Amino acid sequence: MLASPPKPGSNRSVLSVSDLNREVKHLLESSVPLLWVGGEISNFAAPSSGHWYFTLKDTRAQVRCAMFRGRNRAVSFRPENGREILIRARVSLYEGRGEFQLIVEHMEEAGFGALMRQLEQLKARLQAEGLFDPARKKPLPFLPANIGIITSPTGAAVRDMIQVLGRRYPAAKIELWPVQVQGQGAAQQIAAAIASAGRCGRHDLLIVGRGGGSLEDLWPFNEEVVARALAACPVPTISAVGHETDTTIADLVADLRAPTPSAAAEIASANAAELLQSLDGYRQRLLRAAQLLLRHLRQQVQLTGNRLRHPREQLLNRAQRLDHLEMRLLGAGRQQTQSRRHQLQTALRAFAHCHPERRLQESQKRLQLQQQNLSRAVQLLLQQRSNQLGHQVQLLHNVSPLAVLQRGFAIVRDEQGKVLKDTRELTVNQSVNVRLATGEFSATVEKLSD
Repeated sequence: MLASPPKPGSNRSVLSVSDLNREVKHLLESSVPLLWVGGEISNFAAPSSGHWYFTLKDTRAQVRCAMFRGRNRAVSFRPENGREILIRARVSLYEGRGEFQLIVEHMEEAGFGALMRQLEQLKARLQAEGLFDPARKKPLPFLPANIGIITSPTGAAVRDMIQVLGRRYPAAKIELWPVQVQGQGAAQQIAAAIASAGRCGRHDLLIVGRGGGSLEDLWPFNEEVVARALAACPVPTISAVGHETDTTIADLVADLRAPTPSAAAEIASANAAELLQSLDGYRQRLLRAAQLLLRHLRQQVQLTGNRLRHPREQLLNRAQRLDHLEMRLLGAGRQQTQSRRHQLQTALRAFAHCHPERRLQESQKRLQLQQQNLSRAVQLLLQQRSNQLGHQVQLLHNVSPLAVLQRGFAIVRDEQGKVLKDTRELTVNQSVNVRLATGEFSATVEKLSD
């Protein structure tokens, strides 16, 4: 039965088709949030405008989809009919035909996309719990004596790590915890090995990892059970999963991420040659510092000693110099005598066949005279040095306080021992002590005069 048209003057609100579609579109877009939808592509079209139009279907239903040019440029693959995809889209309505449709914001392949979505969700949850917080991560030991390696016993990664550790740090003990690193049950084996290695108390450092592979191959290191085992491990850990471009949840939770297993071994080990070179450098610096300090202390001691020289030391130095000159003079005299004797013996041997008795007698006289002159010169020099020494002793005696007292002066002190220099420091009947050249006596002041 058809509805009758509204009568004139009626209060009914009549919408046009365009208004209706606009209202429905607004209602859909405002009430339904962004959502993920998975299905198979069909009727794919890519006109010259750059926009994509296709149908997303499953075995029981289908829905029209549109992905505009500004969004589809970020898609890393070319959509094809029959391909399974995941899309993130908002619900809308195409007003021109009144068709329900999805406006696609993001598109990815179904298998990879599901894994990535699962990975992002786990990352967000673990990050919210603080498992990625740098503040909770433990520092690595400088020289670990025992290093545990949790990886496959047959892969290239374990051989690379053992080779690097053996070359750079042969002193470290290496213990392998063999586990399955991909496939069903691998994550549980890795987590159990981390827990056991952390409890055993033998290790100073743990390396957990494997070589490169696809996302599916590396997936055990994205499992929550491995992440929580790393977070609970009391031993510092290094994650070394895949290549430098691969990043797993294990990398984010471990105390340190290494780009490759070989790099993890280098980080964990100390280069013995570099350590010895550093120690030698420290030894040289310490030796130079000690030498500089000793040189400085010797200079200070020498300067202090020079400032504390006593007059007696000068007298001893002069006496020592006099002894040294005396020994040099006696040595020169003996050398001269020996030289003359040698000359005489040479002359006697030269003229032995001529019997030069007169010249021999004259030579003997000259020798005796020279000996007498040498003896007198020695005595004269000794007398001069003795006079010089006596003069120096007399000069030292003249500046001595005792010599002043010998000239009739006296030193007057009060009862407290203070030396008195002015009569204004005295009072009548005051007792004083008087020091003379020989001895001292006490006196009482009877009279004072200016």
